[in-house]
Amino acid sequence: MTKQTVVVALGGNALLRRGEPLEADIQRQNIATAAKTIADIAKEYNVVLVHGNGPQVGLLALQGLEYKKVSPYPLDVLGSETQGMIGYMLMQELKNLLPEQHISCMLTQMTVDPNDPAFADPTKPIGPVYEEAEAREMAEKYHWTVKPDGQYFRRVVPSPQPTGIVEDDAITALINQQHLVICTGGGGIPVKKENGKLVGVEAVIDKDMSAAFLAKQLNADALLILTDADAVFLDWGKPTQKALRKTTPSELSQYAFDAGSMGPKIDASCEFVKQGGKLVGIGSLQDGLNILKGEAGTNIIAE
Repeated sequence: MTKQTVVVALGGNALLRRGEPLEADIQRQNIATAAKTIADIAKEYNVVLVHGNGPQVGLLALQGLEYKKVSPYPLDVLGSETQGMIGYMLMQELKNLLPEQHISCMLTQMTVDPNDPAFADPTKPIGPVYEEAEAREMAEKYHWTVKPDGQYFRRVVPSPQPTGIVEDDAITALINQQHLVICTGGGGIPVKKENGKLVGVEAVIDKDMSAAFLAKQLNADALLILTDADAVFLDWGKPTQKALRKTTPSELSQYAFDAGSMGPKIDASCEFVKQGGKLVGIGSLQDGLNILKGEAGTNIIAE
């Protein structure tokens, strides 16, 4: 029986949880946990894995600011560094768990529209969380934009919509050869076309939007978004909070979700389903396979 294809979007906060020290060893431990879930899914599905990079790209940016002898590297270059760093750790852990499985990590560029309104309204959180006073101080010192992230504050950068995957054919070729492919990490390296050439863009694309875009391009059977929440909740954080277990884009359109966390996931999910996708699952990392079976998390289906 031919396996179905699922695009799995693994949140950056699932690899470095909110508030955790941004240490390599901690990230390795979290990635080892994530890899077990991905490996279980890969036994039943063809997996294409997309990962977030918000904490990691922010950390690289902070490290670059400390070395004064060179100008800070732009976000597109830092995004490519996170693809290599996180992809390497994921690839190694998955190979240890699935020694017979072909596993490839594809450095991936994603085109964006330079006129996207997101450049005028940064919303993508990157780096560590701060108390408000420290966040305001960092914003003034480094000319950042900062916005609330739960009870804390984080730096935010532009997050334009993806418009194309430069390495699309190469990804498809690897999937056809039964590879577990890690690609469009961190949403993909943001680039634009300028005078016929590809040029990097100062932004971080939302990985869920890129995962949905990729899933549509591949005609995937399902999109699975793994995060640090057990499901999609209404009234999140309030005594009245309630998990949505099975829902549709129409129902979700009635509610407002936080632009810095669940909002992009909902937007990406609805976009995939509206364009013909069969199923989106959203939930916690440890529930991955059960979410796809409709036994945990939130399932979003067509009307």
